[in-house]
Amino acid sequence: MQAILWSTLVAGALDISAAIIVHGLMNGIAANRVLQSVASGLLGREAFAGGVRTATLGLFLHFLIMAGIATVFFFASHRLPALVSHWLWFGLAYGVVVYLTMSFVIVPMSAFPGKVAPSVAAFAEGVTIHMLCVGVPVAFITSRYSPA
Repeated sequence: MQAILWSTLVAGALDISAAIIVHGLMNGIAANRVLQSVASGLLGREAFAGGVRTATLGLFLHFLIMAGIATVFFFASHRLPALVSHWLWFGLAYGVVVYLTMSFVIVPMSAFPGKVAPSVAAFAEGVTIHMLCVGVPVAFITSRYSPA
């Protein structure tokens, strides 16, 4: 279970930092607005009027979602040992799967008020971030705690 905890913390911190840097610093969106956009998946547009409370909720929800992502990989690695013996390749692939699932299944089913269909550049950026900041760290950390 340490693998899940550390994967959640490391990948969660990397992913939200990347989101704040890419969306925030590069596009002029405040960090609290990025966090509120996560909360908007639960609260809809009202999340953007909630100030620090909804930004904090967004951060909590982000790490909760990441815990689910880490847990899925952890338990899958018990059934498929190749996930940890070839952690880099499967981590990269898992990042793609996570991005596609979040972007085209989870977010559209949520109350998120924005557009889901990204441009080609935004799609490539999102996939790359999820490969490097989510998939690889989760797979690497899981491989370090694997008995195999």
